[in-house]
Amino acid sequence: MAIIITDECINCGACEPECPNNAIYEGGAEWRYADGTGVKGNYTGKNSGVEVSVEDPQTPKSMDVYFIVSDKCTECVGFHDEPQCAAVCPVDCCIKDVDVVETNEQLLEKKASLHI
Repeated sequence: MAIIITDECINCGACEPECPNNAIYEGGAEWRYADGTGVKGNYTGKNSGVEVSVEDPQTPKSMDVYFIVSDKCTECVGFHDEPQCAAVCPVDCCIKDVDVVETNEQLLEKKASLHI
């Protein structure tokens, strides 16, 4: 299951540098699959199923608060024992996304696909 950032976010930015997949972006920021990953060419999102060029800018998921791209979030599986965004969030607004449920194996597969 991916992590989401709720509207209670105070935009402190503590979470962003902690993400090993560069899946966290400031509100309003365009993002790319290539950001902080090893993917090149085209990539099909593991959650969205959408194939895009990894260099193409994607629409921000939120305009107001930091957001997490579920196609890049692995809950830090394969890197840390717990999601680092949640560990450093001072207002506990980094929570599991009940709409994106994934097994540990799926998270490891996603990590492998992002960090070739």
